[in-house]
Amino acid sequence: MYAIVEIAGQQFKVSKDLKVYVNRLTNEEGSKVSFDKVLLLDDNGNVTLGAPAIEGASVEAKVLQHLKGDKVIVFKKKRRKGYKKRNGHRQYLTQILIEGISASGAKKAAPKAEKVAEAKAPKASKKGDDLKLVEGIGPKAAEALVAAGIDTFSKLAKASADAVKEILEASTSKLSHLDPTTWAQQAQLAADGKMDELKKLQDELNGGKAV
Repeated sequence: MYAIVEIAGQQFKVSKDLKVYVNRLTNEEGSKVSFDKVLLLDDNGNVTLGAPAIEGASVEAKVLQHLKGDKVIVFKKKRRKGYKKRNGHRQYLTQILIEGISASGAKKAAPKAEKVAEAKAPKASKKGDDLKLVEGIGPKAAEALVAAGIDTFSKLAKASADAVKEILEASTSKLSHLDPTTWAQQAQLAADGKMDELKKLQDELNGGKAV
């Protein structure tokens, strides 16, 4: 049995005995906490959908510890201006242990509800991925790639560096300085959901370029 629940502004897929890192909670370490904004329940294939939350359902958890996440480096540079600025940031997090999922009062979703969910899925795919997660791709570069039909991590992973370079140069001269050599590798990790490996790779890059 698993649930999709909203915790501190973020959505998580949780199950019993799972440890999750969430945005910092105000609860003390060792205390119990309950989250009632359950968006979806799956009980051995029986799916219950919320509108938006499921009435009567909740996720029970225990606060294990408060901590800080890994340091995130933010580097800003302005070309030909002599401006460079490097900042570090560590997100305040809370580790919780999921102790149980309560479905009391929740109504099972009718078959029509599942069909509606399936009908909505293509719309989400049309929106594409946030290519700016790839280090080296800014808003303008992302717009140029989307305009050229590269709107997902999978498509970017299959595109050669030379092809991407041509797209950037054809779009505007302000993008011609970008080096897309590592973009396909980063995009493949993002497409596979390997965000930890992507972060590790990006820590070794400098503005998206291999050092």
